[in-house]
Amino acid sequence: MTHLWVRAEQRLNEERVGLTPDGAKALLAKGIRVTVEESSVRAIPIAGYVDAGCEIAAETSWPDAPSDAIIFGLKELPEDGTALPHRHIMFGHAFKGQHSGVALLKRFKAGVGTLYDLEYLVDPTGRRVAAFGYWAGYAGAAVTLKCWAAQQRGEICAPVGVYASKDALLADLGAELHALNTKRPSSIVIGALGRVGSGAADLLEAAGSAVTKWDMAETSSGGPFPEILAHDLFLNCIFARPGTPVFVPQDALTVERKLTAIGDVACDPDSDYNPVPVYDRATTWDAPALRVATNPALDVMAIDNLPSMLPIESSEDYAAQLLDTLLKLDDLQDGVWTRAKADFITHSKDL
Repeated sequence: MTHLWVRAEQRLNEERVGLTPDGAKALLAKGIRVTVEESSVRAIPIAGYVDAGCEIAAETSWPDAPSDAIIFGLKELPEDGTALPHRHIMFGHAFKGQHSGVALLKRFKAGVGTLYDLEYLVDPTGRRVAAFGYWAGYAGAAVTLKCWAAQQRGEICAPVGVYASKDALLADLGAELHALNTKRPSSIVIGALGRVGSGAADLLEAAGSAVTKWDMAETSSGGPFPEILAHDLFLNCIFARPGTPVFVPQDALTVERKLTAIGDVACDPDSDYNPVPVYDRATTWDAPALRVATNPALDVMAIDNLPSMLPIESSEDYAAQLLDTLLKLDDLQDGVWTRAKADFITHSKDL
């Protein structure tokens, strides 16, 4: 019998989960055994999984799971160097030459385990079967607005945290903007037709910002793009890859501009193709804004786990997208799983 083991997340500020109780019930009905670890932080309570009929295990007990169990989590495992003998489903961040990713692949090779990277679960056209993009854009736009609001008070953005719901986020953001007693900022979203960009645009419009929506057609010229500098906020929702144009070049820091806050939701400052090369590191929940210019100020928001700010909505949305693929776990020769394993083999064979 196929056995899926849902582990507790161990990364700071990570309350999401990739399987809901309803999804677990569907897997059980398919004949797939489901074990869910207890968790002190998971946004969805364990009681729902108990009611669904799942087996319950102690928090972080997955290393002792049966050898045939498939371990399912979202974010990184503890970097303790131990060999990994199980099959794991997770975001490995291991196939693009990242230093920590190489170390992870070596652990799988040492344990003769397998990584099914969630980023590489794709359909025959190469499109990911599930993504957190919408909520990354939504939360990223909210934090970028908070950066702008802090500037109006002569400050830099304070730490951010988890919200119980998007309504709670909107209420908090609305109160902060209302207290300024000033006109809402203008904004431009690049990648507006994608999942990430649509989330960013929805939040900005809900907050009262006038949004300019650009996608590939508007950026096909390759730049420069002075229109970006003519807005108060810029949200980059396009992932860096060869051929991606530069949207905000270094000289934007010294020329006349209206732009004072950038939300780089794609958050890839180490990439050679970074379209926002005015900053060099990701920002954090404790320090959301990196000030890269003054007179006027220009702050960059580049948090790399934005959907975690809205763990309920992002978990439910992502789990719903992923469920059809999880239901095929009893046949790992299915195309999605076969392609993911092939990617793992390709990137680990020469280690």
